[in-house]
Amino acid sequence: MNFLAHQYLSGESEKIKLGNFIGDYIKGRKYQNYHSEVQKGILLHRNIDHFTDHHPITLNSSKRLKKGYRRYSGVVVDMIYDHFLAKNWNSYHSETISSFVNLSHEVLIRNYLTLPNRVKLFLPFMIQSRRMESYASLDGLQTALQIMAKHTSLPNESDYAIETLTNEYDEFENEFNLFMKDLIEYVRNEHLINVATPYGWHLNEGK
Repeated sequence: MNFLAHQYLSGESEKIKLGNFIGDYIKGRKYQNYHSEVQKGILLHRNIDHFTDHHPITLNSSKRLKKGYRRYSGVVVDMIYDHFLAKNWNSYHSETISSFVNLSHEVLIRNYLTLPNRVKLFLPFMIQSRRMESYASLDGLQTALQIMAKHTSLPNESDYAIETLTNEYDEFENEFNLFMKDLIEYVRNEHLINVATPYGWHLNEGK
C-alpha cells in the first residue's frame, strides 16, 4: 500500500501515523532510535507491506502489470490501490478525504525535525500537490507514477499502467475492495489498531 493507505491504517495515534509514514526510510534496527509509539508505526508499516506483498489478491493484480513493470509490478499495484481508496474514500471513512489529508499533513509538519532527510526533501512538494488526495483521479495517479519513475528505479511506463488499469478497471477495483477487507481485519486483530470506518460498515459487506 502507498502513503494514503498507510495513514488510513494508522488509527488515531499521531506517533503511529508518523512511524507508518516514514517506515520505508528506516532500515534494519534503526527504528529503535525512535519513540516507542513511532517504533510501533514503523513496524506496522513493515507488517502491512509484508501482508500486502504475499496476499493472493494483490499477487493476482500484479500479474496484469508484469509486462511493463516486471518485478516492480507490486509497487504499481500499491499506488493503484491508493487510487481506489481515494476514489471510494467515503466508503471507508466518515471524515472527508480533504480533512483527513489536512490532518496527516499537520502531523508531519509538527514532527518535521524527526523526519529522515529523504522525507524532508519531498514533503513540501507532496503537501503542495496534495499527493494523497490526488490519487483519486487517473491523472493524479499517472503524475505520481511519473514522479516515482524519475526519482527511483521504477520503470517509466506510466502510460502502460494507466492503459492496463483502464482496460481492466472493474477487475482491479473488485480486487482492491476484497483485499481491503482482509487488510483492515488484519490490522485490527493483529495490531489492535482502531481503523476508522463509517458507522454501519461491516467487513463481510466491504462498506
